[in-house]
Formats: sequence, structure tokens, C-alpha cells
Amino acid sequence: MHWSGMMSSPHILVVDDEQAIGDLIRTYLARHGFRVSIAGDGEQMRRIMAQDKVDLVLLDLGLPGEDGLALTRHIRTQSNVGVIIVTGSGESVDRIVSLELGADDFVAKPFDLRELLARVRSVLRRTSNPTEPSPAPRGAELRFDGWRLDMQARRLFCRGGEEVALTTGEYDLLQVFVEHPNKVLSRDQLLQATRNRDANPFDRAIDMQITRLRRKIEEDPDKPVLIKSVRGAGYIFTAPVERA
Repeated sequence: MHWSGMMSSPHILVVDDEQAIGDLIRTYLARHGFRVSIAGDGEQMRRIMAQDKVDLVLLDLGLPGEDGLALTRHIRTQSNVGVIIVTGSGESVDRIVSLELGADDFVAKPFDLRELLARVRSVLRRTSNPTEPSPAPRGAELRFDGWRLDMQARRLFCRGGEEVALTTGEYDLLQVFVEHPNKVLSRDQLLQATRNRDANPFDRAIDMQITRLRRKIEEDPDKPVLIKSVRGAGYIFTAPVERA
């Protein structure tokens, strides 16, 4: 996919204090039709995001001053813009925490530029909104246990009618569940459906997303009744689902 035919190229913000890496990413992504800005720290990141619309942030963890985890937390308090963590750390705990804080994906250094491009495109597909609104297709609204999921607008509303903000990953995960109620879904199936990649034995991305999602839709996240764990098999969404 090349983005040159779009009304405007997606704007990627690379936050990395290593100029050589930033320049490498900018050159490669620009060649594939993206507009790329570079920030060396959190202060520069905030300034660029305040001045211009950003579609995706490539965020290094090992930054001077505020690290990538703190900046991920900050971004998630401000918007649902796509976030891909780029880290040189081999520690799985860093990846787990970044996903728990709301990052959409992660790439380990040293990375293959083609893999980075694939992950950028994948997250953008999940986070981009159509430039022109279109009529909602039949059955585009799903209801469960008093909740309402507007699949056209990608918005969730609670029993009282208030909107509950979801990250892109949380929304994608919930949509998979409500479209497959009362069916056990493995971690591999969920990861493939929401992130278009297979899990490895230490990949806890789905578990972290489910933990975050439970906090938002379960009355008692420690005793979930909507999204239940199935030992050794995965997860199951137990609520009856109706199409509006």
C-alpha cells in the first residue's frame, strides 16, 4: 500500500534521541509516502503534537528525561493516536508494561525496516478514520449487557449512555469478542485478529489488553463475568449480543 493517493499523507512522529536512527526511519518511511517528523525528547514531542496532527508515534523507551513509558502514559491521557514502542531492551517486562499503558505494538532494536513498515501500516489501518462519513451498514451497532458498541464510529457507550474511551487495541479486541460470543478464542486467534501476527510463547500482549478492557466494562474486573478465562484454551465472551 502506498499512501500517495490519499488526500494527505499520514504523519508519523519518531521520538528517538539517536539522530542516525531517526534519519534512517524518516528516509525509509518518506520513500513509502509518509510525512515524518522527529523529536529527540518528550518536550519536543509535545510541541510537535500540539502544533500538528500526528497519526502515529514511534516511541523509543530509552529517552533522556522522561522515558518512553512515561510518555506513553501521557499520550494516552490526551488521545488515542497510534503508538508503537521501539526499544533496544530485551526485557519482556518493558514490552508488557508499555502494552498495559496503551501502546498498540512494539518493535525491538535492531529492527528490519520492512517489519517496521508493516507494523506502521497495520496500526494505521486500525486507527485511521475514513475521510468522508458513510451510512452505517445494517447491524453496525451491537448491544450486550446494557452496553452499546457503534462499529461504524468505533465508539462504546455504557448503560447510562456515556461514552467509554477505548484505545485502538481495546476496541479491536472488544469487537472480536462481540462478533464471536460464547466461543472460546485462543490467544493466537485474538492476536492474529487484532494485530495480524502470531504470538510467541512469552507474548502477553493479549492478556494485557484484556486486563485493561475488563477494567472498563466489568463491574468487578477481578471477578469478570463478560470476558472469562478458559484455562489452557484462551478467553470467552459470555454476554448475549444483539444487532441493532
